[in-house]
Amino acid sequence: MERSQTPVRVGALHGLLAAALGTGAAHLVAALVDPAASPVLAVGSTVIDATPTPVKEWAVSTFGTADKPILVGSVAVVTLLLAALAGVLHRTRPVLGLGLLAALTALAGAAALSRPAAGPAAVLPSVVAGVLGCATLAWLAARREADTWAAPGQPARRGVLAAGGAGVAAAALGGGGQVVTARRRVPEIALPEPTTSPRPLPAGIEGTHEGVSPFVTPRDAFYRVDTALTVPRVDPKDWQLVIDGDVERPLTLSFDELLELPMIEKDITMTCVSNEVGGGYVGSARWLGVPTRTLLERVGVRPGADQVLSTSVEGMTISTPVQALMDDRDALVVVGMDGAPLPREHGFPVRLVTPGLYGFVGATKWLTKMTLTTYAAQSAYWTDRDWATDAPVLTQSRIDTPKPLDPIPAGSTVIGGVAWAQQRGIERVEVRVDDGEWQRATLGPDAGIDYWRQWYLPWKATPGRHDIAVRATDETGYTQTTERATPFPKGATGLHTIAVVVT
Repeated sequence: MERSQTPVRVGALHGLLAAALGTGAAHLVAALVDPAASPVLAVGSTVIDATPTPVKEWAVSTFGTADKPILVGSVAVVTLLLAALAGVLHRTRPVLGLGLLAALTALAGAAALSRPAAGPAAVLPSVVAGVLGCATLAWLAARREADTWAAPGQPARRGVLAAGGAGVAAAALGGGGQVVTARRRVPEIALPEPTTSPRPLPAGIEGTHEGVSPFVTPRDAFYRVDTALTVPRVDPKDWQLVIDGDVERPLTLSFDELLELPMIEKDITMTCVSNEVGGGYVGSARWLGVPTRTLLERVGVRPGADQVLSTSVEGMTISTPVQALMDDRDALVVVGMDGAPLPREHGFPVRLVTPGLYGFVGATKWLTKMTLTTYAAQSAYWTDRDWATDAPVLTQSRIDTPKPLDPIPAGSTVIGGVAWAQQRGIERVEVRVDDGEWQRATLGPDAGIDYWRQWYLPWKATPGRHDIAVRATDETGYTQTTERATPFPKGATGLHTIAVVVT
């Protein structure tokens, strides 16, 4: 075996720099052709799809909205470790080192091409990463060896400069990709006036009772839960909605044609099925869109069709009961949120919103296709993972103030929060302090059965530790009592109980 003059640590550094430079260039290329094809993101998406459902549920409940950064970071760490190994191997077996680096980029290319919405250009970022990464590794190693043999025992100045230059270039390329991606903002779009709109929303009680969630959730604070590692960048000029399958008259609409259809506004609270008791995966907004009932009546649903299989631009599929999209709840093909176009992270240019159903069966983001079919004939992403085909939102309530274990001064204060029960509405909210009686809270403004209710209860706090619980009763008479099993993951509806310390 030929003995290398390059120390192991330097070989590992060369591998890291080669991978970083190749990945940075690939990220820039992906920003120009297909952001989701960036190697780390493509591999991360493949990992998400291959991860068992219980592990996904654990990740969401444990890490919350940080689950995606943690996954991307984990993929990046593993990639860099393997790249370091490639650099070490290259010292004595260049073919093995270059082969390992090429194999890593080939796997990333395969992951990018395997995405349902991927085109031929999706492999280009990984090709760039492979070619540039291998060339960089060979070049760095050659600079180091040349310095070593030319002046034994002297600092490898050219090798150091080459390594530093590669690091700077990697950072510049990766940063350039981020800049290109960030500059692609939502285009200016003039939304149509709705043909019908609910009355203006009243002022919420958050103005007089600090700590209660705002009646209208700020757009930048609205929760986001989906499987997309990168937000799809959709040009409305290229977008279209296809409605096909078991219909009499298949329909294809451009974005401009969709905007010309009569639209309505609805005030709807949305919540994720992964929202734990007392969790933050819930928000309320005014949505603008075309009723799905209008579109389905236009295409003519054939007898026997019991689901709409909707597809997003990146290939995600969600199945929704036909009945929920055709009854009087006014499910919407949405183009606007709180008087403005949808934000990219919430589905721009078009998404589905179905009042009363959890998102995994009724809230497809980046919507591009609706196929009328049957559950027996086709299944969606979550039904393939044994989740339910129908998932009504459960009655839930949450204490917003005071915060758990947050010391508060003794004296007059307020306990407050929100409660929701889409398609049923909230009839009352009750609060219990320690082992006392349940006391009826005062409800905030009413925006309809699909919108949450704020509530508050004046409380004279005495020094010590106190346990506070809240429960809601919907307009059907159902009251939260204890945790209850549901026919789909999560969706707990038990009492929200917190402990507070009064000083």
